[in-house]
Amino acid sequence: MILGIGSRVKHPAFGDGVVIGAEVAAYKVCFITYGIKIVGKEYKAWEIIEQIEADDKVSFSEAEQSLIKILKTWSDISEVVPLGDKWTNGTMILKPEDTSLKPKEIPIEAFFHKIVMVRDRLRVMEQRINASALSDEDKINLQQYITRIYGSLTTFNILFKNKEDNFVGEKSSD
Repeated sequence: MILGIGSRVKHPAFGDGVVIGAEVAAYKVCFITYGIKIVGKEYKAWEIIEQIEADDKVSFSEAEQSLIKILKTWSDISEVVPLGDKWTNGTMILKPEDTSLKPKEIPIEAFFHKIVMVRDRLRVMEQRINASALSDEDKINLQQYITRIYGSLTTFNILFKNKEDNFVGEKSSD
């Protein structure tokens, strides 16, 4: 039995209360004497004084979290990835061997942003390959190719502030 918001209950320890919220595994119940408590949905020792039918609607928070997960997985939207502190406000200089040509200066933040976009688009490509109707053999071959691309990009890991944002290539089997 699932309780809806507004259901009245009597808990053996907390007394009378009203369900004011429902999460995946628990209810948020406001008890007269003890305030708001979380009670697992599997809890059976309380008395249900008045049951209100549960509404199948998803909360805004749940919908927002699901949307964020979907967008990260399937879109070209980039998450904010911090640049390592030592590179902040830095400049990358591309200097040709030919001294008659002028060097090109690029803000490191702009270059870093492009690297992060490449990484994010590779992740989207991986997801689309996994969800495609390709044969398992073709999927594996494409995944291995993407892994090698990540390996080629590990040079740029020095720019990332957090190690979990780094490119990770194929692990050697030494």
